[in-house]
Amino acid sequence: MTDMIYLDHHATTPVDKRVLETMLPFFSEKFGNATSKQHRFGWEANDAVERARKQVAALIGAGSKDIVFTSGATEANNLAIKGVARAAEGAERSRGTRDHIVTIATEHTSVLDPVASLAKRGWRTTVLPVPASGVVDVNVVADAITERTALVSVMAANNEIGVLQPIRELAAAAHARGAWLHTDAVQIAGKASFDVEALDVDLASITAHKIYGPKGVGALYVRRKGRDVTVAAEIGGGGHERGMRSGTLNVPGIVGFGRAAEIARDEMHEEAGRVGGLRDRLLDGLWAKTDGMTVNGSMHARLPGNLNVSFDGVDGEALLLSLDDVAVSSGAACTQAEPSHVLTALGLTTDRALASLRFGVGRSTTAEEIDYAVTKVSEVVKRLRQRNLVGR
Repeated sequence: MTDMIYLDHHATTPVDKRVLETMLPFFSEKFGNATSKQHRFGWEANDAVERARKQVAALIGAGSKDIVFTSGATEANNLAIKGVARAAEGAERSRGTRDHIVTIATEHTSVLDPVASLAKRGWRTTVLPVPASGVVDVNVVADAITERTALVSVMAANNEIGVLQPIRELAAAAHARGAWLHTDAVQIAGKASFDVEALDVDLASITAHKIYGPKGVGALYVRRKGRDVTVAAEIGGGGHERGMRSGTLNVPGIVGFGRAAEIARDEMHEEAGRVGGLRDRLLDGLWAKTDGMTVNGSMHARLPGNLNVSFDGVDGEALLLSLDDVAVSSGAACTQAEPSHVLTALGLTTDRALASLRFGVGRSTTAEEIDYAVTKVSEVVKRLRQRNLVGR
């Protein structure tokens, strides 16, 4: 096999051809601004956006009016965290003093960085540890929530180790103290069951490019039913998206997001079964051909296409560079020799964290590609270990 094998679907996914076909007219003949109310071009664009809003909402069990389009999940996470904080600062008289936020150590940096910025503004912040499984203890989170907590933010499925968190129980713990629950649902939406009503979450961040849609478009779910969650805008200048996110809407991207969400909803269960089977084939093959390997995070509560493993006695940078025709990733920025914060939070040493690989199996992955990857990884690991022995 001479072509590059792509096993990094947690980083991004290729745009589905069906999605691209749906988007193309909105770059040319259907080019209107969705907020132009005076003519057919604007009406047509607005109708397409609202249709996509319904498609995205349906993917996560939401109402279409609860979907706020953004430039991606990073903006959605920032809007959720900073927006709730800003709203809480302006509503102390009605809700009491709410100046505390709770999250966990394995969150994406687009959650951890906004939380850190709140700390600089005087907010009380709690970043909780996780056990080796990566699954947070609900009781630990509940104990950290106080009457002053405004928001609890916990990722539904981790972007590195694929671990699923007990979101329903965490939401209940937050609501018991009058706090809201935000979840970064980027990795789970469209890949496994995720329903905002069933889980009773208040805010959820999602994005298109993880589900075979375009890059540069995402959404924040903001609950109105039962609890009218208040989020202050971070971007002003037009009052778009219920006043929460101003700016001309990316109509082609939003249309593509809607179509990708529709396809994911229709095909998710069948695809999850196939992808999960390939992931297990990958794991079984690596176990059979490679010793000194450890799986990072729980295998019992995990995304079907995710596998994160580390290897004893292997230099992480050399490992990635040697996998020249298999596209995978490491939790570490190996050029800077920095271990993944997610893996170190699980208790991994720096060396083991650096010698880790994240595999993301996706829609186009084949059994032949999995078998090739198994052989390639096992051969590279053995060669690097032999080189280390000779070097000694």
